[in-house]
Amino acid sequence: MGMNERTSKLLRGAVAGMCATLPMTVFMQRMFRELPRSEQYPLPPAEITSVIEQRLGLRKLLTPEAHRLLTMAAHIGYGGAGGALYGITAEGVSQPAMTKGFAYGLLLWSVSYLGWLPKLNILRSAVDHPFRRNLLMITAHLVWGSLLALLVALARYPAQLRRAKNPEFETIR
Repeated sequence: MGMNERTSKLLRGAVAGMCATLPMTVFMQRMFRELPRSEQYPLPPAEITSVIEQRLGLRKLLTPEAHRLLTMAAHIGYGGAGGALYGITAEGVSQPAMTKGFAYGLLLWSVSYLGWLPKLNILRSAVDHPFRRNLLMITAHLVWGSLLALLVALARYPAQLRRAKNPEFETIR
């Protein structure tokens, strides 16, 4: 049973986005420790999850461990959703993968932290956060975007070889 190309791009992007979220999270947590104490309030994934838990009436029902697991699951899920969108749109952009990844990471940060999150009163706008925290989050999104682009490009490579009908590739099968 074959998958159509659009679905394949979407899935490659989603998996790549989820995978790229893990090192991004490690980077965020490591750099968080370097912030001044006054700026070491919860990182956005935890803040966002707390607000949504509160709005759904779940906050009082969850243990701290359940909150951490839900935060990580939501962050990976959001990374996957962002990756899926990248997967179905990036191939049409004629730039190197890393350029696309950096641009996409910055775009996702902008749309989220300057756009829909403040608009829905889930998180204060990035303009209301300290410079170093914004720098941390922008850099984390550049890490995510670059890894996303690399993983999507690597995942596409075998399919490109098959489509090219490369004689050397055909003999390897």
